[in-house]
Amino acid sequence: MINWNDFQKVEIRVGTILEVRDFPEAIKPAYKLKIDFGKFGTMKSSAQITDLYSKEELKGKQIIAVTNFPPKQIANFISECLVLGFETEKGVVLVHPGQEIENGLRIS
Repeated sequence: MINWNDFQKVEIRVGTILEVRDFPEAIKPAYKLKIDFGKFGTMKSSAQITDLYSKEELKGKQIIAVTNFPPKQIANFISECLVLGFETEKGVVLVHPGQEIENGLRIS
């Protein structure tokens, strides 16, 4: 079990996907994402979400991500945040706000 202070250390923020590119160098099918977190800037992420989402439908979509993990190298790409989703039998379903909100807002 974690306590409230542990949870408060995790920065979970909303951002809008600005750019989606194929990531053929990844071991598992993935996209390279560029995400706008408002006053917290833009971050890159590798996301294994190709089963359920096309590049076209992802651009402009708001998502939820952990923004304070250390950067992680995936193949030749540095992923700066972790996009959150639910693993299902059909693929990863992204976590997103129910309505459009300001980029950078934090889950609390």
